[in-house]
Amino acid sequence: MYNKILLAYDFNNSFNNVPKELRNLTTGTDNAEVTIFNVIPESDLEASVRYDNKHFEDLAKEKHKQLAPFAQEIENLGLKVDVKFSTGYIKQSILSEVDDNNYDIIVMSNTREKSDIKNILGNVTHKIASNVSIPVLIVN
Repeated sequence: MYNKILLAYDFNNSFNNVPKELRNLTTGTDNAEVTIFNVIPESDLEASVRYDNKHFEDLAKEKHKQLAPFAQEIENLGLKVDVKFSTGYIKQSILSEVDDNNYDIIVMSNTREKSDIKNILGNVTHKIASNVSIPVLIVN
């Protein structure tokens, strides 16, 4: 169904159900590619540089190692995986990634501890879903 998928990854959310959904999204597709995209917030980067002398490249390497088992799980489904990191404001960075590339769908996780009926979606998830012209799958 979908060939080019953007997976907006947040280390604070659970992505346990995502591989199953990716398998469903790519059924019947031979060359499906999943881009795992994580944004390192500017505030985190500034604190890391200031207190730990770790720059963007260092943080990206660490996060890439943390993502390795998850990426391997997706590759085991027969999907091509690309891991990308960016820094800046999360919402704007994801929207820029979508604008700069030709994705078919965005997959996001929306695990919230306190479910408030008024704000079912998180701030980032709501902003992305409201500002893109491609489908957005929100996995709980």
